[in-house]
This record gives sequence, C-alpha cells and structure tokens, in this order.
Amino acid sequence: MYRSHTCGELNLKNQGQTVTLSGWVQNLREFGKLTFLDLRDRYGITQVVFNAEENQALYEKAHELGREFVVQVTGLVKERENKNLNIPTGEIEIIASEFSILNSSEIPPFTIIDDTDGSEELRMRYRYLDIRRNPLKDKLIFRHKVAQLFRQYLSQEGFIEVETPVLIKSTPEGARDFVVPSRVNPGQFFALPQSPQTFKQLLMVGGLDKYFQIVKCFRDEDLRADRQPEFTQVDCEMSFVEQEDILQVFELATKFIVKETKGIDLGTFPRMTYEHAMNTYGNDKPDIRFGMEFCELNELVKGKDFAIFDSAELVVGIKVEGASEWTRKQIDEWTDYVKTPQVGATGLIWAKYNLDGTLTSSVNKFYSEEDLKKWSEKFKAKAGDLMLILAGEAKKVRPQLSALRMAIAEKLGLRKADEFAPLWVVDFPLLDWDEESGRYHAMHHPFTAPKPEDQALLETDPLKVRANAYDLVLNGNEVAGGSVRIYDKNLQSKMFNLLGFSQEEAEAQFGFLMNAFKFGAPPHAGIAFGFDRFVSILGGSETIRDYIAFPKNNSARDIMIDAPSRLDDKQLDELALKVITNR
Repeated sequence: MYRSHTCGELNLKNQGQTVTLSGWVQNLREFGKLTFLDLRDRYGITQVVFNAEENQALYEKAHELGREFVVQVTGLVKERENKNLNIPTGEIEIIASEFSILNSSEIPPFTIIDDTDGSEELRMRYRYLDIRRNPLKDKLIFRHKVAQLFRQYLSQEGFIEVETPVLIKSTPEGARDFVVPSRVNPGQFFALPQSPQTFKQLLMVGGLDKYFQIVKCFRDEDLRADRQPEFTQVDCEMSFVEQEDILQVFELATKFIVKETKGIDLGTFPRMTYEHAMNTYGNDKPDIRFGMEFCELNELVKGKDFAIFDSAELVVGIKVEGASEWTRKQIDEWTDYVKTPQVGATGLIWAKYNLDGTLTSSVNKFYSEEDLKKWSEKFKAKAGDLMLILAGEAKKVRPQLSALRMAIAEKLGLRKADEFAPLWVVDFPLLDWDEESGRYHAMHHPFTAPKPEDQALLETDPLKVRANAYDLVLNGNEVAGGSVRIYDKNLQSKMFNLLGFSQEEAEAQFGFLMNAFKFGAPPHAGIAFGFDRFVSILGGSETIRDYIAFPKNNSARDIMIDAPSRLDDKQLDELALKVITNR
C-alpha cells in the first residue's frame, strides 16, 4: 500500500495514528536538527518532520531529497506547535519513522507553486508539470464537476448518451475540416467532425427522442483566446419539440449547473431578438451586466454642416456614466483605440455633460449648447456623464462601437467575473448574402428551419426570412446555440437549392440524410453548449486554454509533443500522398 491517506485529509482527529503518505516534495526547510518536508499530492499538502535527535539515519537520508522527488513516508500524526490555519492539514504534522524515494526528479524548469515564475509558453511545453499546480489542477477538477452535472441533469430528464463517429464525410459548409487520408481507400479522405449534426438528426429518425453527448469537435480555423482546433460540445437533440421546449429545458439545465457550482440562483433568462441585439449593442452576443446601450442620433445631428455626420449612414453613441471628468488625454487614448486596425473607426466624437450642468463637445464649432442639450436628452444623460459617438456605414459602425463599449467596460471593471447575466437571442436571419461567392450562406447551418410564418418569403425575399434558431449568451459570450431542424425532405431540398447546391451536389454530400427523411422523420430540434467556454466563464475566465488539459498554442501547435509533425516517406507512400514543400 503506497498510502493510507492523502496529503489533504489529515487533521486533529487523526492525532496519534500511524499513517503512510505518498506524493511529491514541494519544498524542504532546515531548522536546527529538524528537517521539514512539505509533501504534496492532488488533495493538498502535509508537513513531515525528520528529527535528528530521534532518528539520525533517517534525518540524514532526508538530505538526499530534492524538489519534486516522489516519496513515500510513514509516521505518527502529531499536533503542530506552529499551526498553519491557511490549509486544511495545518494543525497537524507527521513525525517520520520511515520513508523511501519512489522516484527522483530533475530540477523542474519552473517553480511548481501557485504564483509560479514560469512563462505561459514554458508551462505549455511542460504541461504535465503545470497540472501539478493548484490553479490549473483546480480548473480541471472544476471542468469534471460541470461535465458530471450535465450528465446528471440530462440523464434525469430522460436523455440517452450516444457516441457518434469521429471519422466522417467532409462537407463544404462551415469552417474548414481537418481531413484524414484513408490507407485502404487511396486518394479518399475522412473528415473529423465539426459537430455531430447530421448523426444526431439521424438518431431522431431512429426514435431516440432525447440524445446527448459530451463530444470532441474539430475546426481548422484561426485561433483566439476562446477557440481551439479541437474543442468539446455538450451536444443535444430532442424530438416532438418546438423552440420553446428547448429553451425551457436548457434554461433549467443552466440554472441547475450555476446553482450547483456557484451557489447562485439565476432568475428567468431575458429574451432578445437578433435585430434588437444588433441595434442596441452592436453584436449578437451582448453583455448585459452593464448599460451603455446604443443611442442613435441621426435626426439630431444632420444638416449642421459637419461633414462627418452629414455623410454618415448612421451616427450612434454610448453614454459612460460618471466619466465627464475624464481628461483630454484619457479620451484621446480611446480615440486611438477605435482607430486601431482591429476596430477600424476613423475617429471619435465626444460630448460632456459637466458636473456644473454645462455641456461641451469636441464639435462645438458645429453644435451649440442647445444642440448638445438635445443630445443629452436622447442619451438620458445626467450631470457627470460622457457621450462617445461614432459615425459611418451602419454595418461597420455598430461593431466598432460595440468593441469600444466592451473595452471601456473592461477598463472600468464592469465585467465582473462573479456576476452572471444570461439571455436568449432569437430570430436570427436564416440566410446571409456573400458578395464574393455570389450566393446565399446559412447563418447557422443548412438544416435550420425557417420560422413557419416566414417560410413563404423563401420564394420572394430570402434575406427577410428569420431562422427558427436561438443562442444562449452568458456575460457577452455565446455559450450555446441551436435551432429547430428541417425534417421535411422537400423543404430541405429547397434550402439546398437556395444555398447554391446542385441536385447532384446535395445528393453527394447529404443524400444519406435526405434518404432518412423518406422514412418518417419526426419534428426535432437541438442545441449544443460550447463546453470549454461555458466552464471557463463559470470559473471566472474567458480564456478556455487553462480549462483544457493539453491545449494547442496560438499557432495551432502542441509544443509539448511537437505536433503537427511530418510523416516519414513510408507512411506517405502507404497513404498515397506526396508533400509539396515549395508553395
């Protein structure tokens, strides 16, 4: 037996017991003829004492130890004289009577403590060492807890967990696929799934009316802090349901998980149309933990010989409460921010409602104080507030102002990690027109059903058709999305036609699904949670990397195992592949 207890469970109730612990050497301290060893495992740290006066040989042997050695210690549990009440085991210590070195260790490349000196790149290279640290270990344990809660809730609701294939057919819609060459079918390729979408629909045809799966998905796309080439979804589908059924089931699921993990009772989730979200917040996943809603000013600012406003399709701004005392330098910093390439605005106009009740702006030459008073009334501003305004093409200026809104909120500490504000965004457009390809693209995916009341518009004005789709947004992040599916083969054929698929292309890509629809497909709908993102937000972060055991870096590489890597010529020959290095 390597251990009778863990390094995190002993306390004064164990006083007088002889126990055996195993773990890693956190650190060693010398004090006279005593050596103190902090022994660490996944569960915590226990202090071990080697006393030269009681056992000289054992005391000397302890000097062979180094940081991160793996050791086994047996000894007597004793009450500590100098207690450490910051840890659960801080009232006791182990008086060692014997120990053995299970494995030695080189000096680690960074210090394995909570506040480590290791850079992110170094820690990713030695990820297995980083996992020993509490911050990362605790995040992985938290991830496990959330996964178990999903399984508990969905199983109680009658959902069945079913695994779907990982080697599937490549499809042209969505992000780029990761492809896998087939050795036994030379020149042909599998794809790794971007989602189990068609398979879960086939499970509905098969009569499994409540399905879920915690599943790996793959997308070959550029990375961000909240994006990885392989990620995890909680994928769900239900039969004989409408949108309202899905929203109720998974609103309750979210409430259950937040209550169990954070002890917070969430109220009823507000609902917001896509159009309202875009007009009020400039994006379809608004953070509603703070104000700064958009205020449109076109009717108040045109015709005053200010060319920037007169030529703009949209003049729109936000109100920053209590910011009228910002200096010109502070405002200039935000002007520089909106001019950065990632935002793309050409400038920023400001107006102040000063604490003394006067109004002033960066465009006083064109607008009187009476004009500014009308602005402040439209903004519902009060003394002490600052109004920040952008102008330009509507489809550009809204996301620009959204970026400014979020950046200011971050700077002012309004995006609090321990505050949770969920909402449903509904009534998305079904289709988007792509000028470059000259055809429609599905805003979600080709299997999303149109709103029944908009279906006739597919023939006359497709861009006005709303999707029977919904996103769950949490703290300004999309954490889940889904839709009511098309289950009628004729409507699905019409959808493929609108998206530019020939009959032959549709048959080649999705013939298996269309064939299944011939045999009595039920009405069905579903949703998928971005599990990594959901867990990270609940954990107080919007960066998913720390909640994944072995993530990729920003270049989509695993620097720990040095992947991706080249294949040798024999493997390439077996796969009938040739690598062209000069592009």
